[in-house]
Amino acid sequence: MARLDARLLLQHVTGWSTEQVLAHPDWSIGPADRRAFQALVARRAADEPVAYLLGEREFYGRTFRVDRRALIPRPETELLVDLGLAAIARLRVAGIAAPRVVDVGTGCGAVAVSVALDADVPVVGTDVSLAALTLAQENAGALNACARFVAADLLTGLTGPFHVVLANLPYVPHARDLPRDVRDYEPHVALFGGQRGTELIERLLHEALPMLAPGGELCVELDEEEQASPVASLARSLYPNADVTVCRDNGGYDRVVRVRTAPSLA
Repeated sequence: MARLDARLLLQHVTGWSTEQVLAHPDWSIGPADRRAFQALVARRAADEPVAYLLGEREFYGRTFRVDRRALIPRPETELLVDLGLAAIARLRVAGIAAPRVVDVGTGCGAVAVSVALDADVPVVGTDVSLAALTLAQENAGALNACARFVAADLLTGLTGPFHVVLANLPYVPHARDLPRDVRDYEPHVALFGGQRGTELIERLLHEALPMLAPGGELCVELDEEEQASPVASLARSLYPNADVTVCRDNGGYDRVVRVRTAPSLA
């Protein structure tokens, strides 16, 4: 891992490709690049995440700008995009040409922008952090996505109904001891979700109840450690006529609780 980190930092400083670095181990770098590389190595040695050092992270096949204003997007969160795209496709088959989509806790905007581009649909992203919203808007602009971002505590101030609600909210319990590269660098407002870790998710399930359209879907990302069962149980009690499913990520972890409401009888 240290070798990979060093190569990525070297490529970032020099502009060399992976192929160039691997094919020319005898190449040397100039004094300015050497100083820049050494400064980045020192920051990495202090556990600063590589994504922040590079200023970017790949997510769902695109490169997103990242920095300490927002959480670094993780591969497991791509499941939210998969589910959102599938929901939109299903709704369009049912005759809803322009489903209303909201991404709650948008962070750097990775989910909102990915869904907007791949489904060709407008997406609203919400967050309590103005700094994160600014970063999300920068990403939407750079990738030419039809996404707009608003400051909101979950769904407060928004007007439904929404056909698709996606949420990657803070879900780490307060007492959890995190690795230093996460604990010391990523924003705590985007990490910690309360004593149980599920408090914000529970609030969203309540708030979305009157705002989710018939036949709509609500998908919330979870921590892999024993959150799926209580969250799914709450969802079934709040949405007794809905189909509530626990979806696993590529690592085999229970990652998302999906609530699909019953379609309108009209």
